[in-house]
Amino acid sequence: MTTDRPKKTSFMQGAIAADFIGNSIAKHQSKTTIGAHNIFLGQVRADEIDCKTVAAIEYSAYEEMAEQSFYEIRESAFTKYDLTCLHIYHSLGIVKTGEICLFVFVSAPRRKVVFEAIEFLVEEIKEKAPIFGKEIFEDETYTWKKNT
Repeated sequence: MTTDRPKKTSFMQGAIAADFIGNSIAKHQSKTTIGAHNIFLGQVRADEIDCKTVAAIEYSAYEEMAEQSFYEIRESAFTKYDLTCLHIYHSLGIVKTGEICLFVFVSAPRRKVVFEAIEFLVEEIKEKAPIFGKEIFEDETYTWKKNT
């Protein structure tokens, strides 16, 4: 797949802030061919595992490989769906429970396609991007997260 679209940086240090999400959406108001947006926000849960509660997840990645995966996933989505815009942002470092760690944002002329595209994108990211999460418990012990 070759395209004119530039490769983007998808990683952010720490949690993805609400104002960043809001500003990302606001920037698309001038694009008058867009009729629909859809977003997915992944939030860190306070899961209980072996009687311990998750307090945060520390994300790491093979960044170059992950950026290439994101690029290929984006290109696949643009080929498969009639999208106007598509953005993927993922956290690196520590993200506390209740904070946002994944922000996927799509725009298209029509609404149906944005629902299909979001589901496709999130599943592809979970399956293909080399991103790892270390669940840190309240007692500061940890375990490596398994994607489900």
